[in-house]
Amino acid sequence: MRVMKTILQGFIGRQAIVKCTIPAVLISSVLFSCKHSSSKNDVPREKKQDKQEIKTKPSSSFSDTLIISSRSAVFYYPDSLQLEKIKEMTDKNIVESFLHDYYYQVRFGHLVLKKQWPGINIVEARNVRYLLFLKKDTIPECIDLDTKNDAYGLFVFDPLKKPVQVDLTNAESEIGFYFNDNN
Repeated sequence: MRVMKTILQGFIGRQAIVKCTIPAVLISSVLFSCKHSSSKNDVPREKKQDKQEIKTKPSSSFSDTLIISSRSAVFYYPDSLQLEKIKEMTDKNIVESFLHDYYYQVRFGHLVLKKQWPGINIVEARNVRYLLFLKKDTIPECIDLDTKNDAYGLFVFDPLKKPVQVDLTNAESEIGFYFNDNN
């Protein structure tokens, strides 16, 4: 009986070692296989990054700055060379679709501002790269439009607040939230 107990304890001990060893071996093999596969996938990752870079908006041909110091809605647009570069790197049907969408979104934004916020200055930012917002009693805020991936867009600004980029598809609500806020 004692021998049997010793054998069982040894067997149980071995099972515990096997239970600990099997997961360790599996984890090690997964880690080594991941390292091995990552070195093979270095090239495709670079290709993926290149594809992402292609999707970004090309740089502006201008380096001018537009200064905004009063309550305003600032619509920005790509310059003509920027738009041509976008057309070159994007499928024709996609370009036509987004130009159509932007046209109506910007138009709707103008209509909302004229109807519901007639006291807000509407600024058209064409052929500029930077928007410089002069806030009261604080440091001015400069926005580089090249960092904004949308070809067209809208910023709302109150000198007492930080300027905010508005989603054109939800312009009516976001403009209202921004200018109704008493902060």
